[in-house]
Amino acid sequence: MNFDDKWLESFGATAETINDQQVLNVNADNLLSLLASLRDDKDTQFTQLVDIAGVDFPEREKRFEVVYVLLSLRNNERLRVRVITDEKTPVPSVISVFSSAGWYEREAWDMYGILFSSHPDLRRILTDYGFEGHPQRKDFPLTGYVELRYDAEQKRVVYEPVKLNQAYRNFDYLSPWEGA
Repeated sequence: MNFDDKWLESFGATAETINDQQVLNVNADNLLSLLASLRDDKDTQFTQLVDIAGVDFPEREKRFEVVYVLLSLRNNERLRVRVITDEKTPVPSVISVFSSAGWYEREAWDMYGILFSSHPDLRRILTDYGFEGHPQRKDFPLTGYVELRYDAEQKRVVYEPVKLNQAYRNFDYLSPWEGA
């Protein structure tokens, strides 16, 4: 899909193609109006929000990208819309445009610590409520944290230090799928 330069400029957006996929880059201030226009325009009809993904680039000043994946069933096309932010600047919640965004935004906050303004229920969704940090950040430490598990001997939930073994494992390669 080709977007008119004037139309893109009205939203302060730019377009590029990455791996044969159209990507629109927009700042957070214009995100809601751009997504509503993409959804409501009779030519584009990107009526489904397929996913919201967080991407972490710790070496950048604005380290996070929030990527919205949209689908137009009528045109059989996908589109990515990208917003760049940092740890302290919230991205506006898009629940008013796509109601399915609630879960995805909670997941991005839980895993990366990306803030969403005007989100009605921004709390942990994949980690437990007492969890410290955001485990998908590239600078998240692999040791020093605790995990919950049920201990059958004690018949209760216990906290234990996280043990993430990064050593190579030995395989015997005797799997029937390997073909003797």
